[in-house]
Amino acid sequence: MEIWRLPYQPAVIHLRRGQTSGIYSIKTLPFPLYIKCSQGNESSSKKPDSMFILGMGFVGKFLAADLKSSGWEVTGTCTSTSRKKKLEEMGFHSLIFDSNEPLNNGVQCALQMLRHKELLKERLKGGNLQWLGYLSSTSVYGDFSGAWVDEEFPPRPTTESARARMAAEEGWLHLACDVGVTVQIFRLGGIYGPGRSAVDTILKQEPLSKSQKMRFSRHYTSRIHVADICQTLKASIQRPSAGKMYNVVDDDPAPREQVFKFARSLVEEKWPGHLTSKSSAEEAESLIPQGASRGAKRVSNKCIKTELGVRLLYPTYESGLRSIIERMENPFG
Repeated sequence: MEIWRLPYQPAVIHLRRGQTSGIYSIKTLPFPLYIKCSQGNESSSKKPDSMFILGMGFVGKFLAADLKSSGWEVTGTCTSTSRKKKLEEMGFHSLIFDSNEPLNNGVQCALQMLRHKELLKERLKGGNLQWLGYLSSTSVYGDFSGAWVDEEFPPRPTTESARARMAAEEGWLHLACDVGVTVQIFRLGGIYGPGRSAVDTILKQEPLSKSQKMRFSRHYTSRIHVADICQTLKASIQRPSAGKMYNVVDDDPAPREQVFKFARSLVEEKWPGHLTSKSSAEEAESLIPQGASRGAKRVSNKCIKTELGVRLLYPTYESGLRSIIERMENPFG
């Protein structure tokens, strides 16, 4: 399948209805959203596959690097000149996009025009889109007191950020239905990978943030290695299913303090005698109020295995963290 690179079709934005009927505003996405486009009648030109990523953050950069190694052209957005320079040094096309700043160039002017719902529909219809994916979060399910949940369970978000993700899911599904494009929603667990893991947090030997400490009160936390997110997205590109929801998590939802204790043991095993601070897990555990919630939920990943044929590279946090530390150079050297 021939794919069209999309430097002038920035059609993926977070929709939120404003005060005026029919008008939608562009908001910065908490997770990236991806589109893949077809060349249409020019398939004989043999142009490489192309992906547009709105929000080249942690996951976006890993996916972009993965696709680039397979010959894809990748274009993405960022919010500063310095980030744009870094992305271009990595070999990616990049565009600066900030919904709160004036729009100066042609691409950004096009984005401003897409604030209008009907014009947005027109752009999507004419874009020859092959695949569109929105990265959401398992937080939309809310608290199920430790019970297993799958894609059939009705979401009941309890936080503002989770409600915002739920609204974004619904907005994209409705829009996709209106314009006849295929969209998939991916509900991600806690994302980790090289440079962003319990191992990295422990090596920094810095105090945990307030939000990190609060997450220790959950008895179950579902998580996913960034490499498994990427392989799931690529599997979906090969098997698109309109309107489908997928939970993207590993096989082993586990308490956060358990994960941190294991990460600390890996660090002490590889670089004995270098850790001097109190265990992050012990620090957080001592601060959890008596009677604090330990419920949350355990999220099932059955659909990505049965429907997309995904075989997780890192099915447990142990395998994922071992992979990270095995590839890590001595941070104390």
